[in-house]
Amino acid sequence: MEDISERKEVEAAIQLLNEELEQRVIDRTRALEEANAELKQLSGELESAYTDLKLTHSRMLQQEKMASIGQLAAGVAHEINNPMGFIISNLNTLSKYAGKMAQFVALQEEAIGRLCREGGAAEVAREIDERKRGLKIPYVVEDLDHLIAECLDGAERVKKIVMELKSFSRLDESEQKQANLNEGMESTINIVWNELKFKAELKKEYGEIPTTLCNLGQLNQVFMNLLMNAAQAMEDFGVITVRTACDNGVIRVSVSDSGCGIPTDKLKRVFDPFYTTKEVGKGTGLGLSIVYDIVKKHNGEIHVESEIGKGTTFTITLPVVSP
Repeated sequence: MEDISERKEVEAAIQLLNEELEQRVIDRTRALEEANAELKQLSGELESAYTDLKLTHSRMLQQEKMASIGQLAAGVAHEINNPMGFIISNLNTLSKYAGKMAQFVALQEEAIGRLCREGGAAEVAREIDERKRGLKIPYVVEDLDHLIAECLDGAERVKKIVMELKSFSRLDESEQKQANLNEGMESTINIVWNELKFKAELKKEYGEIPTTLCNLGQLNQVFMNLLMNAAQAMEDFGVITVRTACDNGVIRVSVSDSGCGIPTDKLKRVFDPFYTTKEVGKGTGLGLSIVYDIVKKHNGEIHVESEIGKGTTFTITLPVVSP
């Protein structure tokens, strides 16, 4: 009887344990289902937030490009406006000179006709000489060459600026071509020169570098951002130094400034999207992020070194790529 009683007690204990285990399984299953539902909701919210972030990044990227284009357009307008100003002024002067020359030629024709009819060569010569001095013909003839040469020089400057601007009109093209980065940097400097010349002395130390397969329009945007950042780093008139070189199949391009420098705690974040040390409204914080992305797309690297009070150097390294 005792064995039966003990067996029943054991069976009852086992039954109780089974019931407790089943309840635990039910409770755990319910908790997992609730956690899974919450996880799905969070996943949906995260996906939605990521989509919104991508859209925001795309808009900000476009704003940064438009801001760059705006700065570019202002500088180009100024650079073109200077030669166009004296070209127009010279052409107006040339128009007046042409009128004076026409008067003088008409006077000569009239005098020659009168001389043929009436004689009196000395009197006619004196009259022509007086009119010649009155119309300042000797000065007009002397100044003509100068004005025409100046107009041609100004027109060549405008033509050069327009030709250099073409490389910036194809920033989104994916096609890569053989190009020389020295020429790209020089074109970029000429385009943004109006933004640089009041901020710093520019030193150029171009090395002998080979052509490489690249999207030069995009790399010109990189150069433009680095040059503009260097200019904006100047609290007083300073120095910007551009260097290029090629070693062991790697092209190096560096842009250095003698500006205020970047604090160490901020240095490691300069390539982060949306990070900026500029005042609100002065930048989106995407300039150097764009630079980083473009360099990476070219299988390159970009590094920054800075010292407070002495300046900053950005160095790009790109592999030489043959077609």
